[in-house]
Amino acid sequence: MKRNMGNLDRGIRVLIAIVIAGLFKYDVIEGIFAYILMGLALIFLLTSLMNFCPLYVPLGTNTYKSKK
Repeated sequence: MKRNMGNLDRGIRVLIAIVIAGLFKYDVIEGIFAYILMGLALIFLLTSLMNFCPLYVPLGTNTYKSKK
């Protein structure tokens, strides 16, 4: 997999995942909506760790700035 996520993109995804986890922990969100958002947060964390977003490929998006 070729990198296609920049540092800012990764940071935003991690921040969103942390906010969702906090909302879940303090029972601000609940029910099926909470589980859907937690799944989304998990996807955000995994894609951030891999530096690769599969959705970017068909969209032709690349936020990674290669060092040349």
